[in-house]
Amino acid sequence: MKLVCLIVVFYLTGIESVIPQTVNSAARDSLITRRYLRNREYSDIYKENGDLSYISPRGELAGPVKYIINGRVTKTYMILAIPESPVAFAIVPDFTVKVIDEKSSGVRTPSLKLGGTLYFRLSKSVSNYKYATLKFTHHSNGQDGEALNENGTINTHDGNFSTNYLTVGYNSGRKTRALNAVSYSLNHYGGFEWHKWFHYEKALRNDYGFTRVIYDFSLRRYVRQKENWRAEVGLNYAINAMQNYDAFSIKKRLNAEASFNYSFPFMNNVFLMAAMGYYGEDPYNIYYRNKYSYFRLGVSSGL
Repeated sequence: MKLVCLIVVFYLTGIESVIPQTVNSAARDSLITRRYLRNREYSDIYKENGDLSYISPRGELAGPVKYIINGRVTKTYMILAIPESPVAFAIVPDFTVKVIDEKSSGVRTPSLKLGGTLYFRLSKSVSNYKYATLKFTHHSNGQDGEALNENGTINTHDGNFSTNYLTVGYNSGRKTRALNAVSYSLNHYGGFEWHKWFHYEKALRNDYGFTRVIYDFSLRRYVRQKENWRAEVGLNYAINAMQNYDAFSIKKRLNAEASFNYSFPFMNNVFLMAAMGYYGEDPYNIYYRNKYSYFRLGVSSGL
């Protein structure tokens, strides 16, 4: 009888020790699962916050150069996106071409950007996301001619343009709960762009926005989780010293754009696009001395 009692006592003691272990194991598994899903959802946010690609007949209307069609192709390739890790890495190509309205219909100097982005998740929340980025970008136009003509003007025919830069950024946003299958998201980005640590075309010295502060805002509407429209405003301002331009030379230092992209129900990640803005420094490589207001129509996509 004593032996039976001892067996019962040992059995009950074992159960009492196993139950807490089982509960703790389940809690750990649940935490790991939540972290896994959260990091995977952040990877989707990184891609969704990337710039849109577009095709625009006639390009920047009202600009100094007349174009037949302009196109931009950019995509975020998530190379490192381990769901267990809050750090991710992507390769981000960004290519822009503008077909000039002339006899040969040529693309004289395509704008080629290629770089990588590190992402650092800063919040556990997906509906109120926060993350930081560190980007390295190479920007060139594939030409090898002298950047300056003999008279000191810019050689926009085959002049070399190249620069490399880092951008440190902070992203935050808030997604609302769906009401009648409709939801919204507010998205903010602030960044600081720096070129001077790396090689650049010598003709740009004292004449180019090497250091820029950046702010972008977007409001997006979703219907049944499909993005219905996107309104965006982007501003950046050069703060480095430039010859012949003081710190308040807005006409040279400011770039600004507002755009609206609308997707009909039958479209799949494609929008009709309308944009208007001002370039104090045309970002299309060797054309950087051009300053103008513009209006752009076309079709955009998140790819």
